[in-house]
Amino acid sequence: MQLQTGAAAGPAAKPAPQPDVRPTLFRILFAISLVHLFNDTIQSVIPAILPIIKDSMQLSYMQAGIIVFALNMTASVMQPVVGLYSDRKPMPYMLPLGMGLTFFGVLGLALAPNYALVLVSVLLIGLGSAVFHPEGSRVAYMAGGSRRGLAQSIFQVGGNTGQSLASIMTALVFVPLGQFGAIWFTAVAGLAIVVQMYISRWYAGYLKAHPRPAKSAAARRIDPLRSRLIKFAVGMLIFLVFARSWYHAGITIYYPFYLMDKFTITLERAQLFIFLFTAAGVLSTFLGGPISDKIGRRNVIFFSMLGSAPLALVLPYANEFWTYVILLVNGFIILSSFSVTVVYAQELIPGKVGTVSGLITGLAFGLGALGAVALGGLIDVIKLRPVMELVSYLPLIGLLTFFLPRDRTLKEWSSESGNA
Repeated sequence: MQLQTGAAAGPAAKPAPQPDVRPTLFRILFAISLVHLFNDTIQSVIPAILPIIKDSMQLSYMQAGIIVFALNMTASVMQPVVGLYSDRKPMPYMLPLGMGLTFFGVLGLALAPNYALVLVSVLLIGLGSAVFHPEGSRVAYMAGGSRRGLAQSIFQVGGNTGQSLASIMTALVFVPLGQFGAIWFTAVAGLAIVVQMYISRWYAGYLKAHPRPAKSAAARRIDPLRSRLIKFAVGMLIFLVFARSWYHAGITIYYPFYLMDKFTITLERAQLFIFLFTAAGVLSTFLGGPISDKIGRRNVIFFSMLGSAPLALVLPYANEFWTYVILLVNGFIILSSFSVTVVYAQELIPGKVGTVSGLITGLAFGLGALGAVALGGLIDVIKLRPVMELVSYLPLIGLLTFFLPRDRTLKEWSSESGNA
């Protein structure tokens, strides 16, 4: 119905009907989500193996944080660079090449005899991830057709599933097998390369079937006031990603140590708490995108951040039973915006899918990395408990969601700029 109205209105009507008729290619979405699961499972090897390496190599909390920093900061810095390059010159076969770097990084991690070689191996895994994320997000965008929120959720849920496996891997793989247990994940990287070859062939065919419009048609002047508003909104979005990433780093990296100390439990038992947090996030990541298609991206971001604040504030003081419950519920709430922030940013700056996806997901990695180092340094200085209490205030930054433009405003800007 909407399509007929747009067609009848003729050239004067700007609402673009194209997104409403494009099909959603679920086979490609499920394939790229599967690779995202493989990629982030391999990334999760780092926090999973961290307690083992910390103990065997006698590392400080700061040194342990630097390992996470090396992984996430590499991915953070390089993701927007890869996205910017591929926006200008798409390279479908960059996907399996990136996973090749990851393969050698995991192999090195399994065999590394010292801290320096652990860092080199982690850097290779970070570079592989930096190639995958903006290109994977672009594949999800192309295959998603009219349902971008759903497409991004399918893509992201694979990654969050991989991240949620970190605590299980610690208990089932690295506690019994130690550092060498990482060798099993070279098989995961090899399988990911095979699937990516299939996706890359489709990607190359898509580019031939959908040639890009001439640059002059897309490069229209944006009025200075709107340009300032967009920059301001990007700044607000970055701040929200900052809060979510630091909170996530605090819970997934350092909270197991806090639980072991507070409840005098084993590492395997402590990791079960973290698994509940991340597994609940997998479900909410999947639901967040389709819900945002219906009620708006901004509303989901607001609920994700501020909705988690009350439970986050009481978490450090909860007993063992309520800690299970709070981590489960808060994992669901705070990660519901994971895919939504990416789609919101893509709609805020249309036409720059790779750059924007790399920027937002890269920031999530990078700010999480900074959080890991900063929190590790603080723990070394002022101890674990007070730092975990400070972390509980981070979701209150969700109040800044009020300053983001409404979804209706983004649609108006998109329709006015024409060739989105």
